[in-house]
Amino acid sequence: MNWDAFFRLHRDLPREGPGEPADVAWAGAFLSLPAGAAICDAACGPGADIAALQALAPGARVTAFDGHLPFVEAARAAHPEARVLQGRLIAREEGLPDPPSLGPFDLIWCAGAMYFEGIEACLKRWRSALKPGGTIAFSECCWFTDTPSDAARAMWEEYPAMTNAAGVTKWIAQAGYEILGQKRLSDAAWEAYYTPMDARIAALRPEADAALTDVLDMAVEEARIWRAHRTEFGYLLSVVRPL
Repeated sequence: MNWDAFFRLHRDLPREGPGEPADVAWAGAFLSLPAGAAICDAACGPGADIAALQALAPGARVTAFDGHLPFVEAARAAHPEARVLQGRLIAREEGLPDPPSLGPFDLIWCAGAMYFEGIEACLKRWRSALKPGGTIAFSECCWFTDTPSDAARAMWEEYPAMTNAAGVTKWIAQAGYEILGQKRLSDAAWEAYYTPMDARIAALRPEADAALTDVLDMAVEEARIWRAHRTEFGYLLSVVRPL
């Protein structure tokens, strides 16, 4: 993967993975967030979920972080009232933001990024970043069939730990959390990611060099596989609370 070409494709996209504001609102329905709630958006990308998170409680204070500086800059520009920092899910270097060092929070939101460290590991470590009664809401890619097609398996071959909804539920229990709610992300959530990418690919294609062409072709194939096999896999959104 040519990462310069990858980030050129992803520059200025509204979001970095499937999702929609309705997902945040759905998660919020399980919570009783106080006015001025402290909320963390872990791996926020360009900040697509910040406005929806702010709407969960009057005067909600959102702290967001991401490892890619252009995403951080885009989120800061779009949401100057939020605290947006550069950092990683895992604080491997002194001073890098991470929920335990930034909290405590009433809610930690993480859209599709826990796989970097693993659900069980994240939940165990992030417990210390929660206020009493605090919750975590996260989405995780998983299988929705026991017999995925070869094309679907090829799309996710770089994530061998990918499991099904039962497997996600098991990881949550092993981390010492209870589930308040779970749902599968909608087709609209996926199209909120792929439709703008389709337009970006079309705009870049005429002057793309070989490295960018390879990245564009991979993105086209990924979207094609999802549209053809979307019943086989997806993202499971879970709202969980420590026991």
